[in-house]
Amino acid sequence: MKIRTVDQLDLSGKRTLIRVDFNVPMDKAGNVTDDTRLQAVLPTIRLAIERGAKTILLSHLGRPKGKRLPEMSLAPVAPRLSQLLGRPVAFAQDCVGEPAEVAVASMKPGDVLLLENVRYQAGEEKNDEELGKRLAALCDIYVNDAFATAHRGHSSNVAIVKFVKERAAGLLMKNEIAYFEKALVSPARPLAAIFGGAKISGKIEAINNVLGKVDKILIGGAMANTFLAALGHGIGKSLYEAEMVETAKRILAGAAERKVRLYLPVDVVVAERLEATAPTRTVPAQEIPDGMMALDIGPATGILFREALHDAKTIVWNGPMGAFETAPFASGTQAVMRALAESDALTIVGGGDTDTALHKAGLFSRMSYVSTGGGAFLELLEGKRLPGIAALEED
Repeated sequence: MKIRTVDQLDLSGKRTLIRVDFNVPMDKAGNVTDDTRLQAVLPTIRLAIERGAKTILLSHLGRPKGKRLPEMSLAPVAPRLSQLLGRPVAFAQDCVGEPAEVAVASMKPGDVLLLENVRYQAGEEKNDEELGKRLAALCDIYVNDAFATAHRGHSSNVAIVKFVKERAAGLLMKNEIAYFEKALVSPARPLAAIFGGAKISGKIEAINNVLGKVDKILIGGAMANTFLAALGHGIGKSLYEAEMVETAKRILAGAAERKVRLYLPVDVVVAERLEATAPTRTVPAQEIPDGMMALDIGPATGILFREALHDAKTIVWNGPMGAFETAPFASGTQAVMRALAESDALTIVGGGDTDTALHKAGLFSRMSYVSTGGGAFLELLEGKRLPGIAALEED
């Protein structure tokens, strides 16, 4: 991809609009409760400040659907970002029109300005060109550093690009693209992919795409139940997708044909209901009792998966191994996390649930790279071109 990055541009004195992802959780008092996404773009913001740019930040928050909902205002983000940067961050009450124009016009080199939620504009999610043009009028340079929204074609990451002379990827976007290429374009081998989560239907394209690229695939989570059903095993009351059983059979056959080792759970943790107080037991994967549901991979599977990963040089992981949010069903996900943390492989993790599990276990920093975009990461695994990245490509 012919994409320039922000560190290749002359930003001095230029109005530099950076599309960031500040879609952060907040409490009822309006305090940011998790600033991971703010921290992720600090390198790009600091670079712009150091190079004398007039740094304008644009983001969405939640899904206000074109309405000015006070609980989805980005105003509380400005003081938290100011703390992280150690300098004032001004706030404009809108992302276009007079409030934004006046705020931008008063900026000096080195200043930082955060614009109000771009999804307050009804045209944002429609990729409205007029909105793109109005946003572009605020800047000389456009930088996209919001990988998490790159799979969406919106005004703030696609339409705007048509009206700005200089465009580039931010340092976070640069990292996301670089690590993805290390994972699937030119990986160190053996290359292993781990898929978890609830539904095979949401990841079928990704599994099919990587089937021809990887050496091993490990499958856990509720989606493994569909594969167990495809092998003819009884799965009790376990969550599975009956309409995807034939698809699972084709994946199993495709893996065998390509000589890709495909690992499924050999034991599972079962319970009658998904509750922290529910009695649990571990059973062989092919012997799930009627009336019980598989809610996590078992300890033998954790050992099997660790051994399968021991010689891997590159590991890509998307999706938890069980209902990790509920304590009795977190061990499988934790076992895989520890295996990756102790591995010498390049470990690349994507997906919001997996990200949450890593933070919870204190193992986030032990991964080589954790993608900031669940949906965008998955679409890259599917082999798709992401609109927000394609828009940055030079003619």
